[in-house]
Amino acid sequence: MVAVKSHEAERFIKSPSNAITAVLTYGTDAGLIAERARNAAKAWAAQENPPSEIIRLDDADLESEPDRIANELMTIPMFGGRKVVLATAGRRINAKLIEELVRPGPLAGILVVEAGNLKPSDKMRSVFEKAKHAAAIACFPDEGRDLGALVDEEMKAAGKTIAPEAREVLLAQLGADRALSRGEIGKLVLYCGERNRIELSDVEAIVSDASELNIDRIVNAAAGGQAGPAARELARALSSGENAQSVIIALQRHFLRLHRIVAETDAGRPLADVMKSLRPPLHFKQKNAVTAQTRKWSLPKLGRANELISTAAKKSRQTGSRDDLITEGLVLALARLSR
Repeated sequence: MVAVKSHEAERFIKSPSNAITAVLTYGTDAGLIAERARNAAKAWAAQENPPSEIIRLDDADLESEPDRIANELMTIPMFGGRKVVLATAGRRINAKLIEELVRPGPLAGILVVEAGNLKPSDKMRSVFEKAKHAAAIACFPDEGRDLGALVDEEMKAAGKTIAPEAREVLLAQLGADRALSRGEIGKLVLYCGERNRIELSDVEAIVSDASELNIDRIVNAAAGGQAGPAARELARALSSGENAQSVIIALQRHFLRLHRIVAETDAGRPLADVMKSLRPPLHFKQKNAVTAQTRKWSLPKLGRANELISTAAKKSRQTGSRDDLITEGLVLALARLSR
C-alpha cells in the first residue's frame, strides 16, 4: 500500500521496487501525469534483463480486444523479463477493469496507468492505494524547489546558464502544467540561440508586458463570468499572434492560486493576510479583480474549473492545430461556471 505524494514522486520513480507491479499517476497537472507515467514505465522496464518492452494502450486498443491488457500482462516475453503496459484511463480502461487486474495480487507484468484528477474516494485511486503491490503517485503543479529544479535541469540540458533575476521572473510564469512549462523554457532557449547565458531581457522579450496584459484581460473576464468579453479578448490575442497554450497556462496558474486563496479564507484566515502571503506577489492591478472573484467562486466550483483546465491542457498537446478552439471552449466554460 503506497500513496506517493507529489514532492516524493521523483525519488520514488528513480528507485523502482520489485515488489510494486502496478503504478497509477493522477492529479491536476496533465503534463506531469503523462511525464511521470512515462518515466515510471521506463524505470520499471529498465530493471529487467534484458530491459522490457513498453506497450502503450488506450481505449481504442480495447475496442476489438477487450482483454488486451490482461493478455499482454500475462504473456511472458521470449527472452525473459516482465512486460510493461502503459495504459491511459478512459471509458474502457476504467476502475472496474483495473480493479479486476490489480486486486487479486501481484501481476505477472508491470501495469502503469495514466489517469486524471482523482478524489480520495474514487475507486481507481482506492484500488492502487490499498493494494500492497501497487502505488498511486500524486501529480500536482510544480512549486518552489521542484519548479526551480525543472528550470535548472532544462538549462543544464541546453548547456546554458540563467541570470538570477531572469530565473526569478521565469519562475513566476511557470508551474501550472509540466509539459507546458518545459515548452516555455524550450522557447526561451531557442530564442537565445548560441548565447550561453540567458538574461532578464530575454525572458521579458518572450513574455512581454503587452502579452501579459492581453492574457490578464482574458483570465479576469473568464473568472468574472463575462463570457462575451472573454471570447472577444481571446480572439484579439490570438489574431495578434498570442499562443493559445500560453492562455491555458495563465488560466491554470490563476485558478490554482484562486483555489488556494478561497481555501485559506474558508479556513478562517483574513483575505488581506492571504493576499500578502502569495508568492510571487499578486500584481497591484490584479488585487481588485481577484478580490471580487473570491466572492464568486466556491471550492467545489474551483475544483471543477481546475479539472476543465487540466483536460484542455492535455487536449491542446494532443491535437495541436485545434489549440484555438480548445482554448475558446475552455474560456466560455469557465465563464459559465462562474455564473
